[in-house]
Amino acid sequence: MTKPAEAVLGLHLMLLRHAKSSWDDTTFDDAARPLAPRGEKAATAMGRMVADHGMLPDLVLCSPAVRARQTWDLVSAALPRPVPMKIVDDLYDFGDGAALADVIREHGGSAPRLLLVAHNPAMENLANRLAARGDKEFRARMAAKYPTAALAVIAFDIGSWSKLGTGGGTLTHFIRPRDLPECAST
Repeated sequence: MTKPAEAVLGLHLMLLRHAKSSWDDTTFDDAARPLAPRGEKAATAMGRMVADHGMLPDLVLCSPAVRARQTWDLVSAALPRPVPMKIVDDLYDFGDGAALADVIREHGGSAPRLLLVAHNPAMENLANRLAARGDKEFRARMAAKYPTAALAVIAFDIGSWSKLGTGGGTLTHFIRPRDLPECAST
């Protein structure tokens, strides 16, 4: 499943794709779509995994979309302490990941562990652009598919997020909901 959290390099970027959303009500605007029951289960399980493995973020930047905010609410409920969270409109992005990188540079400061909750394909594109090195199995999984509620952790040897550059990271973890016992059958 996962390797223990490693104290490698300076800063850690945690990229959490929002959990599975519901398409039951087609009258909802895209940003207003809530989580599906499967998404609620996955977000809760990811929160427990983050807490159990000592991967607590120091700051969370979250998309304003309902499904992203609900994902963070469920993850944060499993954590042993509150974590500051900021809604950033520019995280509601579906592009090549460049806008997400700009958000990190602008809002990340020097938070040792920064967590983004956002959307694909921007999340997947950003993760693949940033993680030039790391665990081969995790990199292969991430390149194959970045499913809903998946979490990538990328370590950087930089002192501030304003210095974030393409290809400078080391992928230390890539965890999908199906890698967790409580979600393995979903």
